[in-house]
Amino acid sequence: MDNDAIADLFSGLGPVDIRRMFGGKGIYHRGVIIAIEIRGELMLKGDAQTAPDLEAAGCSRWTYTGSRHGKQVAMPYWTVPDGALDDPDEMAVWARKSYEAGLRAEKADPAKRKVKPSSPPS
Repeated sequence: MDNDAIADLFSGLGPVDIRRMFGGKGIYHRGVIIAIEIRGELMLKGDAQTAPDLEAAGCSRWTYTGSRHGKQVAMPYWTVPDGALDDPDEMAVWARKSYEAGLRAEKADPAKRKVKPSSPPS
C-alpha cells in the first residue's frame, strides 16, 4: 500500500506521518504510533482494552515465534476488520481506537514516544 493510500485510509482520524520501520511502515497520528504495515499487511495498534472489540470483529493478533526459546510472542498489532478498508466511516472508528490504545501505551511507558507530531493537536 503506498503512502497516499494509507493517508487516505486514515483521513477520518486526521493527518498521519508514515515512517519506514521493521522493513515496513509505521503509521503515526500526532506522534503516536497507531498502525504498521508489514509484509504488505496493514495492522492496527491494540491493547487489553481494545482486544475484545478486535477479536469480536474477527481480527487476529500478530504473533511470531521468538528465536531465543521458540515461544510465541504476541505483538500489540491486529489485522484490520473486514470491511473497514472499504468503509471510511468504519475505518475512522478503528483508527480512533488504535490512537487511544497508542496513547494508553505511551502513558504506561513515556519512553516509547519517539516521533514528534508534525501537526499540533486540535
